[in-house]
Amino acid sequence: MSPIDSRNLKPSDLARLLNSTPLGTVLDERQLYRHRVQAGFRIGDGRRIDLFRYIAWLVEKRREPKDVIDPAAAYEAMKEKQAARNRMRAEAGRDIGEMPPVQDPLRKAKAERNFRFFCETYFPLTFCLAWSKDHLKVIAKVEQAVLHGGLFALAMPRGSGKSSLAETACLWAILYGHKAFVCLIGASEVHAQEMLESIKMELGGNDLLLADFPEVCHPIVSLDGIANRCSGQLFKGERTHIGWTATEVVLPSIPGSQASAAIIKVAGITGRIRGMKYKRADGQTVRPSLVVLDDPQTDESARSLSQCATRERLLAGAILGLAGPGKKISGIMPCTVIRPGDMADSILDLEKHPEWNGERTKMVYRFPSDEKIWAKYAEVRGESLRMHGDLRRATAFYRENQEAMDEGAEIAWPQRFNHDEASAIQHAMNLKLQGEAAFFAEYQNEPLPEKGILDEGILTADQIAQKLNGYRRGEAPIAVTHLSAFVDVQGKALFWVVCGWEDNFTGYVLDYGTYPDQQRQYFTLRDAQRTLQHVAKGAGLEGSIYAGLEALAGQILGREWTREDGAQMRVGLCLVDANWGTSTDVVYQFCRQSTYSAVLLPSHGRFVGAGSKPFHEYIRHPGDRVGLNWRLPSIRGKRTIRHVLFDANYWKTFVHARLAGTMGDRGCLSLYGRSPEAHRLIAEHLTAEYRVKTEGRGRVVDEWKMRPDAIDNHWLDGVAGCAVAASMLGAVLPGTGGGGSFRVIKKTIRYSDVQRARRG
Repeated sequence: MSPIDSRNLKPSDLARLLNSTPLGTVLDERQLYRHRVQAGFRIGDGRRIDLFRYIAWLVEKRREPKDVIDPAAAYEAMKEKQAARNRMRAEAGRDIGEMPPVQDPLRKAKAERNFRFFCETYFPLTFCLAWSKDHLKVIAKVEQAVLHGGLFALAMPRGSGKSSLAETACLWAILYGHKAFVCLIGASEVHAQEMLESIKMELGGNDLLLADFPEVCHPIVSLDGIANRCSGQLFKGERTHIGWTATEVVLPSIPGSQASAAIIKVAGITGRIRGMKYKRADGQTVRPSLVVLDDPQTDESARSLSQCATRERLLAGAILGLAGPGKKISGIMPCTVIRPGDMADSILDLEKHPEWNGERTKMVYRFPSDEKIWAKYAEVRGESLRMHGDLRRATAFYRENQEAMDEGAEIAWPQRFNHDEASAIQHAMNLKLQGEAAFFAEYQNEPLPEKGILDEGILTADQIAQKLNGYRRGEAPIAVTHLSAFVDVQGKALFWVVCGWEDNFTGYVLDYGTYPDQQRQYFTLRDAQRTLQHVAKGAGLEGSIYAGLEALAGQILGREWTREDGAQMRVGLCLVDANWGTSTDVVYQFCRQSTYSAVLLPSHGRFVGAGSKPFHEYIRHPGDRVGLNWRLPSIRGKRTIRHVLFDANYWKTFVHARLAGTMGDRGCLSLYGRSPEAHRLIAEHLTAEYRVKTEGRGRVVDEWKMRPDAIDNHWLDGVAGCAVAASMLGAVLPGTGGGGSFRVIKKTIRYSDVQRARRG
């Protein structure tokens, strides 16, 4: 091994030499390379290193004075520098950049006060067919409502684009600054949200709007569909304050924009509407100036007198008052008449609501005069559908006879027909042949009178609501000898009725309600806001029912009811429904333990159909009490309290027959007061079921069934239960053959039989 020349070492040899000491690794080649670069030729010739000169350089570097640096300050400076870089990067990404120019200023200016031109220019795919005369009338009225104020209700045939016109009117109003706050109201909030989604699609995806309204659409497009970017969006370093949610759209605040900070908000007609307002970033509070109500009723609400009345009141009060005190709101309401007398039918009536300036259009204004040839067409159409599944033969027949078939017809929109049809007249007649009732309702806005599913003896809800006797609420006529009550038990609330009866079964509904009191004229069990659980805080289901029954009994059984002559009366018998869910045992327990147990009875209404065993065929056991389609079985089993069973079908028929009686006649049933409006809800309950006459076991009986469109029938059960209780108290309708006596069926027992039994 050759000796090491310490003054002429390779860098690698130097590193190995220094790392060969007991100290271990003190230097690596990368660190040595940095030192060679810093020291230059002071420690070697570039290829080799002088160890002694290298050590001297290291000693010199170590002795150099160093700047005193605060580590904390250095760290904070580094953080601030990085934060500044991040801010610059973020702002560069959030800023929408320069605003594109308006592509066609003249086109944009022309559409500002011309709604028809706006529709045709910016929505050519939506309004692709030529306008009908009805469309032009509707467009003119929409334009009037937006530009000059006022209200406008329109009913157009299904598929005529009335909802599209309303949505387009909303866009027109805010893009040009005609209205700063538009409220979209639907039959439900979900329906209104669907309208808003359609508007949002146009704002974010309509290229023509983007071209001429960049101040609105460019910031929206810049979001890339990510709503979370709204809060940070900038234009020239300032926030745009854009909003983009499922229930609200706030257009960007852009200097010089007519639509700056305009807002569109949604709500359901029965939801929270009152007090709707919005506070802008500049501190200004704005209220709705245009309301668009698209089909504010449902099939269900249209068939409910109370719901129609409720929605009309909401329309006149909460909705038209959205603009605030002393200000009028503009309104557009596309609607469909579902049934005669519904909300839409009432609003469109110029006599009832002239303020809405209603316009009711039709698909067909005059039907073809040759009915025979159209009857032949109906046959051909049916054969074509059955054989081919399409209208090829029907359309061929129509083309051959078109002149004769079109004679006398006047169609509203000649351009409206399907690809497999030859004209709008053929299209309209096809719709009519599909379903006449639906055609007149959906396309003519003249729904046919509903063919009652009840027979002629059953009154309508309107007729029942007007069956008034003029007595004050809770007051009994002088001829009343019996008071009865019924409580229908439900999980959320208790429905109760108190009736007064003469001996001949002339009846009077003295009072009715719910516990807890809903404090509303119209409600359903489904949307009950005050429930038994809310009142009995901390109690379970059964505990809340018990507490509710106890409180209600005090209200209706613990009070005295005043008769017309000043006499004080008390309820003689109160039946409590024990059929609901798991409430049976609770009802029995309450009736047994209550302070008013002497007049309380659990009850079970039984469905006795044509195939069922009628009540009069039941074997009477000792101790049974029987009457007109009701019986009290003798006490057996664990429930040591009597209960009543009754034929629910019979007593519902009985009640409706009493309601159908003429005022003043014997056996008539009437409601208190003088206001039909106050009884709309109970009238709906009383007509919530329809009867079907069925045959079986050699007899014909009424079977009562729930209407498909009905919601609640609890007061129908209540009035029927009151009639049962009246029969038990002794009321008798002449001719029924039933008495109200509580006859105890006793069996004669001989003493010899008793002795024989003991010996046996």
